[in-house]
Amino acid sequence: MAVDTLDSCGIYFGTTGGQVYASADSGNMWQSIVRDLPAVVSVKMQTL
Repeated sequence: MAVDTLDSCGIYFGTTGGQVYASADSGNMWQSIVRDLPAVVSVKMQTL
């Protein structure tokens, strides 16, 4: 799981089923942003 430092904090997490989910509103709503990866064991976030 990773969290960015922007206003309205973004949260990201990966699953052992190969999906990555994101929330742009501090965890109120979630969306799958990547599918069909190998098991995700770590997520790292970078903001520009």
